[in-house]
Amino acid sequence: MKFLHLACLAGLLWLSGCATPLATAPVSDPATPFSSAPEQTPATQAHTPVIPLGPLQPIAPSRASRLEVMPLFTPSDLWDRIRRGFAMPDLEHELVQDREQWYASRPEYMQRMTERSRKYLFHIVEELERRGMPTELALLPYIESAFNPQAVSSARAAGMWQFMPATGNYFDLKQNAFRDDRRDVLASTRAALDYLQKLHGMFGDWHLALAAYNWGEGSVGRAIARNQKAGLGTRYTDLTMPAETRMYVPKLQAVKNIVANPEAFRTELPLIENHPYFQTVDITRDIDVDLAARLADVRLEDFKALNPSLHKPVILAAGTPQILLPWDNAKVFERNFAAYSEGQYASWTVWTLPSTMSATEAARRVGMDESDLRSINRIPPRMLIKAGSALIVPRSTTLRADVAEKVADNGQIALTPESVTRRTTVRASKGDTVTSLARRHRLNAASVADWNDVKVNAAFKTGQQVVLYLPVRTGQKAKASPARKSTGKSAPARRGGKPSKVKRR
Repeated sequence: MKFLHLACLAGLLWLSGCATPLATAPVSDPATPFSSAPEQTPATQAHTPVIPLGPLQPIAPSRASRLEVMPLFTPSDLWDRIRRGFAMPDLEHELVQDREQWYASRPEYMQRMTERSRKYLFHIVEELERRGMPTELALLPYIESAFNPQAVSSARAAGMWQFMPATGNYFDLKQNAFRDDRRDVLASTRAALDYLQKLHGMFGDWHLALAAYNWGEGSVGRAIARNQKAGLGTRYTDLTMPAETRMYVPKLQAVKNIVANPEAFRTELPLIENHPYFQTVDITRDIDVDLAARLADVRLEDFKALNPSLHKPVILAAGTPQILLPWDNAKVFERNFAAYSEGQYASWTVWTLPSTMSATEAARRVGMDESDLRSINRIPPRMLIKAGSALIVPRSTTLRADVAEKVADNGQIALTPESVTRRTTVRASKGDTVTSLARRHRLNAASVADWNDVKVNAAFKTGQQVVLYLPVRTGQKAKASPARKSTGKSAPARRGGKPSKVKRR
């Protein structure tokens, strides 16, 4: 009997250990943000007791729903897992109801968004939980891009998380001639969560952090300062802000409410199982995108959906050492990649221009059709390609090696407008030659010889008329145009219109 008592006591102690709370924040502080809790290891989570700072209080139903003790069962699907991690305060505002109705009245749109998200959502939830951040932030790409990694705003924000170029550079998202990490699933998610944590640390409030993510931290900071000076409140709903930012958190709250209770909005969420959709696979050789998809036995569009940062037909291993593949196809790719024996993996490589030249000349040198060269490298008409630019060109007997890391990671294409020239004639002075005239007018000697049907080492007679094609200066163009002559002003250069979108960062 004594042995039985000891066994029962041991069992009770074991069960009490299973119910140890996960969080180390005091239970009397429900407003403590998840991101402020110290990082816990499995060992400390399982064995570190939480000691109340004061007398014990009854647990309110709203607190009990947050599941602060270890659940004895796993979430049934990813939506269930997301609901359990909701930790941001709800926004009560009429704009929330407006957005709820908007989404609920568009079931086809909701279905497309949620279906598109199934490839990426598990990874985002994993990262949020690993960092101790509220899981409703996993729904933010619905607001930003409808979970389209190829989305581009009118203000040039790109990717699922809609990073502007400068902010992408700040968070180490590479943007070069071969890839744009603002679209990369892993890199952009890492950068977005880094940024959101930074903003929450600045403002101490998730709603203000989200406003800053949309509007910019400086704009939110100035809006708070204006309200403080005027003796007004400084919450999200108190600030004067652009319409897009005003609607930003209500949109997220509306999607959160629909996910929390889809039946109430007559919405059906597609099943997204609670396991990874993809895994990373190492790339050790440059390889064509088409071939990589074929070796993985996945459709090309599915491959591109998981690797949306690639915008060239070849993957450069030195710059993109990993790709994402559906979970069940990763082993298929590795097996087929190792067994591949049908020739080279990549039919494309990179050529760094030794000097500034036209697309016509560049295409001639690499044996390409000019229109193909322009298309694959996105070179617009009437532009010269500057020296040092990295162009995608076919592999050849002289360009066979895989691309070096420095080029693969930093290659860019720099363009400059072609100069406008006009035909003119000059009188040759005593002793003038093709070379001396070319040097005097900063022209190519071979071109001067060609224009005058003479050899490069030819000399001109004194007073001879020599044909030259000289660059037209801006002042000359304005003078030659009657419309501009009447105003005395030249047309301003186009620098792009002012973006209509508030973004961002």
